[in-house]
Amino acid sequence: MAECKSLIPAIEGEEHVIAAAQHIVRALGTSKNLTDGMRKILTDLDTQLSSMTVLTSSKKGEIREIEERLNSFQEKITRWESDQSMIWETSPEEASEYLKAVDEVRSLAESLGSMPSNEDAEVNKILCQAHSVLQMAMVRLEDEFVHILVYNRQPFEPEHMSFRSCEEDIVDEESTISVEDDPGEDSLRRDSCSKGAEEFIIDLVHPDVIPDLKCIANAMFMSNFDQECCQAYISIRKEALDECLFILEVEKLSIEDVLKMEWSGLNCDIKKWIRALKIFFRVYLASERRLCDQIFGEFGSVSPTCFVEASKASIMQLLNFGEAIAIGSRQPEKLFRLLDMYEVLAELLPDVDALFSDCTGSCVEFECREVLKRLGDSIRGTFMEFENAVGSNTSTNPFAGGGIHPMTRYVMNYIKTLTDYSDTLNLVLDDNDGLDLASSLHSAIPVIEEEKEAESSSYSASPMAHHLQSVTSILETNLDGKSKLYKDVSLQHFFLMNNICYMVQKVKDSELGTFFGDNWVRQHNWKFRQHAMNYERAAWSSVLSLLKDEGICNPGSSSVSKTLLKERFRNFNLAFEEVYKNQTGWVIPDPQLRDDLRISLSLKVIQAYRTFMGRHASHLDGGRQSDKYIKYSADDLQNYLLDLFEGSPRSLHNPRRK
Repeated sequence: MAECKSLIPAIEGEEHVIAAAQHIVRALGTSKNLTDGMRKILTDLDTQLSSMTVLTSSKKGEIREIEERLNSFQEKITRWESDQSMIWETSPEEASEYLKAVDEVRSLAESLGSMPSNEDAEVNKILCQAHSVLQMAMVRLEDEFVHILVYNRQPFEPEHMSFRSCEEDIVDEESTISVEDDPGEDSLRRDSCSKGAEEFIIDLVHPDVIPDLKCIANAMFMSNFDQECCQAYISIRKEALDECLFILEVEKLSIEDVLKMEWSGLNCDIKKWIRALKIFFRVYLASERRLCDQIFGEFGSVSPTCFVEASKASIMQLLNFGEAIAIGSRQPEKLFRLLDMYEVLAELLPDVDALFSDCTGSCVEFECREVLKRLGDSIRGTFMEFENAVGSNTSTNPFAGGGIHPMTRYVMNYIKTLTDYSDTLNLVLDDNDGLDLASSLHSAIPVIEEEKEAESSSYSASPMAHHLQSVTSILETNLDGKSKLYKDVSLQHFFLMNNICYMVQKVKDSELGTFFGDNWVRQHNWKFRQHAMNYERAAWSSVLSLLKDEGICNPGSSSVSKTLLKERFRNFNLAFEEVYKNQTGWVIPDPQLRDDLRISLSLKVIQAYRTFMGRHASHLDGGRQSDKYIKYSADDLQNYLLDLFEGSPRSLHNPRRK
């Protein structure tokens, strides 16, 4: 009996075998030689065999029912294979019916998969059919998903985000700017549009189709086709992000391409990059993240993963441009663009952190910070290069007219513009990654005693303040060397007076005052006034010496010699005319300084001339004899002095007396 019982699992599943076994058991049960225990075993075995017969019949019926349902749903799914139209464009009802059929096939496949089918060929056959239908449906759903994403994309219009083309406001800059050039007051101005992008989220795909995309994604995820769905999404959105950069005028340039570019073209591309970066991160990527969350938000880490994979290539395109600029040559004219790039990227770091806060986006955060670090290194290096350029700038010829040297204008306008970036420069110049930039500057630049004195309360003892003062110290040393190119000592002082006065005015009339302080202004006011006095002594002492009484008396007598007096007036006229001829060609651009110096000269020259004439004019014969030697009245000289320092040389051939 035990042996018969052990045979049951082996024959289970075959209905006719079960019936035969049940017939045998019942035949054995009619024997009169059975004990009560054996009879009970046969009765239990008969009951089990009867139960197996019922189950087997039930299973067969269930399989037939599943097969019938599967065929029905397969018909609904396959009929769309020959239809070129899109289901979701046909009608909501058709889409709903299709999804319902897919869901039913998936459920049937799960039911079949839960059946013991190791030796049941019929179950395996139907299961393969279900999987085939499901595969067909998933391919169609993927096509529908892609079609909806592509054909319902919303237009991206950056002109509504305060975006303007670079060409509209490019500063007139040469391909290279030398410290010998005079760039003018405005050509070093900060790009006012570098921070103009508005911040808002837009619908990248029409809102009406978001529920459809979610339903399709849900069906594919439930059927274990999540990778196919995600890859389709990533591929389409990558193209959309590339198109966004194209609209923002960001070219696909390799690092090598950027390094080969001329500055004029590179300058324009940097401005485009600065504007595009803000729009891309704060508008487009923020909107892209929301779209991912809308479609895949219910699937855990899927949404951030799709977002990172879709956007990473475009982000790296932008960051590679920033890195190329950072590792490129360090010409001084690039510093402002580097600062603009640094500021916009630093400003966007909180946005980057918010968009890529999960572990899947950590690589993007890391790359952004690395590019920011390299830009900071480039800013420090470029600032040092600017200082070196100022210090090494040489001239072979003196600057005509002794006016404000182009280098002085360039340097002061340059550092004045840098005050717009004071917070950034203080941060970057103070963060040297182990390089003591301040010490290196001190070793290269002799610190003058006046700068060691305590500054007033208006002085900002910041890293930037130190570096700006170092630049002006270098400038002063260079200007002193350039002044030696003049053979005329008076013109040397005149040149330094003009240039130091210009430096003082630039500091007083701008935010530079915060970085230089009142003490620096006082010291340099004193400097240029000292040069003004030295100019007066060197230029006019020989003229004024001719208006002194010494040397005009007869030998051995206190009486005035008419001959010597005539010679003295003649020499004075010649000396004044020579000074007039020279110094009308000299220039003082600052109106206040020009008036002050004219007044000072008038007080000295006119007073001395009036006094000399008052004492000695009577010693000359009257009439034409007197006019021959006294060519100019005091009023004439007063008027002539007003012609000085205008930069247009004149000659006094005929006096303008009335």
